[in-house]
Amino acid sequence: MKFANPAPLGLAGFAFTTWMLSMHNAGWFGGADINLVLALALAYGGSAQLLAGLLEFPRGNTFGMVAFVSYGAFWWSWALFVLMFQGKAPGIFVGWYLFLWGVFSFYMWLATFRANKALQLVFLALWVTFVLLALGVWFAPVLGVAGGYLGLVTAALAFYLSAAELINESYGRTVLPIGPYASAV
Repeated sequence: MKFANPAPLGLAGFAFTTWMLSMHNAGWFGGADINLVLALALAYGGSAQLLAGLLEFPRGNTFGMVAFVSYGAFWWSWALFVLMFQGKAPGIFVGWYLFLWGVFSFYMWLATFRANKALQLVFLALWVTFVLLALGVWFAPVLGVAGGYLGLVTAALAFYLSAAELINESYGRTVLPIGPYASAV
């Protein structure tokens, strides 16, 4: 029995929602636009990624399961925080929330060193995005804006990888390259 690859779904949910919030973080939009991001965070960024992570389990993909379930939970936690508390918490605490997601993204990035180059780039960009967003909360809002712009890069990389995995599988050959997998030691 062959299981479908849930990664394109999880990556698309992550990419779409990250793109929308990153436009807000970069300062392109403000105010009421966040309501659409919240809806997307719950329906696609959160739920679709959780589903993709659960579908990675029977495939034996621990990395995919941990990544998609965790980042799906990130979107749910962020949306619930904004909805329930209107995003109100001491800035230092919000900074820690973002920074710790950066710590998690850092070790997830380390785990990609034996994966394809596209996945490595997604997690590298995501790690730095979270750190910039945290530093923006703690020290200088311009760093948060930089985090918004890097979030757009992160989302674009994730969209590309989602498309590559889907299209390459559909065509049975490499149409969109994702870089070589690192060889086992």
